[in-house]
Amino acid sequence: MDVTPMGVPTREQLIHTLYEAAELEHNLMCTYLYAAFSLKDGADEGLDATEADAVARWRRTILDVAIDEMSHLVAVWNITAAVGGTPRFGRANFPLAPGYLPAGVVVKLAPFSADVLQHFIHLERPEASDEPDGAGFEQVPFLREVAARRLTPMPIDYATVGQFYAALQANLRQMAAALGESQLFCGDPALQVGPAEVTLNGARLVKCSKSALEACATIVVEGEGAAAAAPNSHFARFVAIREEYRRLLGRNPAFEPAHPAAVNPVLRRPPGIEGRVWIEDATAARIVDAANASYQTMLRLLAHAYVLPSPRADKAGAVDLGIGLMKAMVLLAESAVRHPAGPSNPGCRAGMSFTALRDSAPLGAGGSARRFFRERCDELAAHVRGLAALDDRLARAAALLEGLAADARRLEDTADAREAAGSGTGDAAVTPVAPAAAAAAAPPAALAAVPAAAVAAAATAADDVMLAGAEVVEGTQLQISFNGRLCIHSRFCVTGAPSVFLANVQGPWIHPDAMPAEELMAIARECPSGAIRYRRKDGGPEEHAPPVNLVAIREAGPYGVRGELRLRGQPIGFRATLCRCGASRHKPFCDGSHHEAHFDASGEPPTGTDTAMLAVRDGPLEIAPQADGPLAVRGNLEIVSGTGRMVARLQATRLCRCGQSASKPFCDGSHVRAGFRAAP
Repeated sequence: MDVTPMGVPTREQLIHTLYEAAELEHNLMCTYLYAAFSLKDGADEGLDATEADAVARWRRTILDVAIDEMSHLVAVWNITAAVGGTPRFGRANFPLAPGYLPAGVVVKLAPFSADVLQHFIHLERPEASDEPDGAGFEQVPFLREVAARRLTPMPIDYATVGQFYAALQANLRQMAAALGESQLFCGDPALQVGPAEVTLNGARLVKCSKSALEACATIVVEGEGAAAAAPNSHFARFVAIREEYRRLLGRNPAFEPAHPAAVNPVLRRPPGIEGRVWIEDATAARIVDAANASYQTMLRLLAHAYVLPSPRADKAGAVDLGIGLMKAMVLLAESAVRHPAGPSNPGCRAGMSFTALRDSAPLGAGGSARRFFRERCDELAAHVRGLAALDDRLARAAALLEGLAADARRLEDTADAREAAGSGTGDAAVTPVAPAAAAAAAPPAALAAVPAAAVAAAATAADDVMLAGAEVVEGTQLQISFNGRLCIHSRFCVTGAPSVFLANVQGPWIHPDAMPAEELMAIARECPSGAIRYRRKDGGPEEHAPPVNLVAIREAGPYGVRGELRLRGQPIGFRATLCRCGASRHKPFCDGSHHEAHFDASGEPPTGTDTAMLAVRDGPLEIAPQADGPLAVRGNLEIVSGTGRMVARLQATRLCRCGQSASKPFCDGSHVRAGFRAAP
């Protein structure tokens, strides 16, 4: 099929095409998620050990593909913002009418089956592939047949998604040549979602045709239109599932890997029920309602992020809340397929309907949007709280939503306080400073000149959180505190100041006056866990944040973190050791359980590709443990090996804390397969 562009498109036509790309990626993501939600889980749901292992891997693979589609969606949104448009967050409700996306292809929600899997293979097929569509997805022959360029933006015909992106790339090249790079890419890059907000491959800033074309190429290589030989393409991954599925069916012809979830579920009775399943069961409807509302609010949060300039805490906070709601949505959707649809459809299970909002346009920047999101998160938490007793997934979703509601309140309160203080924006935006300029502006002597009131306030706030249960010893010049729950026995204290910290003695063992105060403070700052802290009594400068935020990876042990640390928004000082083995009884902090668990993980991971020097190397480092998942870390951050070698420089990342990731220190989703459980 010829998809050659008909002359140089207008900016309106280009944005229209990008809107179709956004809907395409969005709808594929939803259909893949729905199939993954329907898969069974272990022996309790009728699978033997071999089948359970295979189905768990299929679920992870399909979810990974759906995450790729989310990454592609962010890439499309960034291109849209780069050319001066507002990204498209909405879509039509399922099932889509034939001819809507793409011409003739059937797009609907259906549980995992051989036919659904074949449909996915067909959608992701390379150009030269003759893979047919799955049964029940028969296409209605249809061509849009737009024969001439019009002022009214019009869609194009394409047989594969790869062809669609080839046409989009041609449009971008033509417009860049006709208008010039600066004229085409006139949008503010700060309004895009980039690495400072989320760790997705597609979250890269688009500033020119080169970066826009690279984003399109990544979409094609990872999935739609990739070469048949690409081993990790969506097509290849779906084909591998099909081959294993066939082998397991040969072994057990009665093998049923999925629940009989509804095809095209709807939450309210439609005018025409044909092709849809109305969720009548009251409990199932409440669960689907919560899943849909979580999804809708997630979209609103992501849309909101595109009206806030980077770098801002409320922009990053909106993205974090959106990601958290997606996790809650997964739990709710998986619960829904384990409840009946209703008496009109015996034997059929419910399913999340992904009901679209009438309009998903962004809310305006400012306090009204923050209030909306706080109210919505409170409403979701209250609704699911009433379902928590029904099953484990709902209990976990309820706990997650309670945490997200608290995060939304904290985000609103912090921004409102800044507005009241006169900043006017509701956020303390960070202005990057070039390293040379930073050095000139802050000579070494300035490090000791941190305002005493600010240091004292930060220290007091951190003490409120970290000194609970600590032993406090008063000296003439210093107050020394020791929190045994945080101690990892690195022994800097007993070897560096043996006259102050007496090892293996009965009775008092901390003697602050046994060595000069300045030397003792230096030893205290060596304590990696923050178990040992001090407060001065002479009015001199207190401990302050280091000039570079660091995460050091300890051999077969925890993360050693240094910076202006905040845990779930609360200051916790400047030093901490965080569990990465998954066994600590005091998560997120290390308690030495890695020794008992015989945790074996290198402290020398390879240096990655993200090593470019950051313009700013200090500043707040936000640590947000994810429910049953990784440590989400945001801020200017340098990750180093145990020997100090650079591993990565980042502004946002997710660090493994289940101990199972194959790409340590980074999360790779293994916590799901491992059944890792930890509170947020």
